[in-house]
Amino acid sequence: MLKIGMIGAENSHTAAIAKVLNIDAKIRGVRVTHVWGETKAYAKVAAEKGQIPTIVQRPEDMIGAVDAIAIDHRHGKFHLPAAIPFLETKVPLFIDKPFCYRRAEGRKFLARARELGVPVCSFSTLPKQASFANLAREVSKLGAIQTVVSTGPCDIRSKWGGIFFYGIHQVDMILRLVGYDFQRVQIVKGAGPNHTANILFRSGIVATMNLIGPGARPAFHMSVIGEKGRIDMPITMDESSYLTGIKDFVHMFRTGKTAETEETMLGPVAVLESLEKSVKNPQARVAASI
Repeated sequence: MLKIGMIGAENSHTAAIAKVLNIDAKIRGVRVTHVWGETKAYAKVAAEKGQIPTIVQRPEDMIGAVDAIAIDHRHGKFHLPAAIPFLETKVPLFIDKPFCYRRAEGRKFLARARELGVPVCSFSTLPKQASFANLAREVSKLGAIQTVVSTGPCDIRSKWGGIFFYGIHQVDMILRLVGYDFQRVQIVKGAGPNHTANILFRSGIVATMNLIGPGARPAFHMSVIGEKGRIDMPITMDESSYLTGIKDFVHMFRTGKTAETEETMLGPVAVLESLEKSVKNPQARVAASI
């Protein structure tokens, strides 16, 4: 049996992932066996909801007891510090979105992972949904892409990392559709809780993110215009919205292989880090690069 330890229980993802593996038994021979929470109460709730048998007092108590680690904090700044002790023991790592809070930190971490031969992956669950895969297939028929407009919830002042917290979903989808040759970003603030973010690419593509603030929970939506036409599509969630992502990181845990790259993991972080600077200096264009 592949035994997974989870670090972080404040986020609902921990209990949800454990439910898919421990209760729904969607993947044979895999279980979440250990959990550490930011508080005892968080850990207890996650353990009960996901039927995780062991709560540890310290994350390091999982060393030697599990075969792989999944790290899941609400704020991305906690992800890599939590991962480093396990990286050094060469345990494969899934790190929930965003991979990290600063691209320089992420680049250093991935360099060390390569040196040690440790498989690492990170991603938003939105690009893993069947609806996004369908969108990507249709977009491939449009020829050269001109513009992308995405819409979704995002509080740019969230206590869990501002634009990083939910902005990661839109950014990850946009970059997977059009590439990673972004060069400048810009936040345009609205009078209320809703704002827009622009991403300019060297290819000439322009992407706009509609960031819908607190008080509304809009479904994610993508509009793509190419030289051969236009597609507008909501990004709906699969019946088991975590399953495809779980299959991906379990495959990596078992084989050491992942489709994720430094570009796919650090690209969204680079964009979000630059957007964060623009939030503090409204209407300013900020350079962005991996």
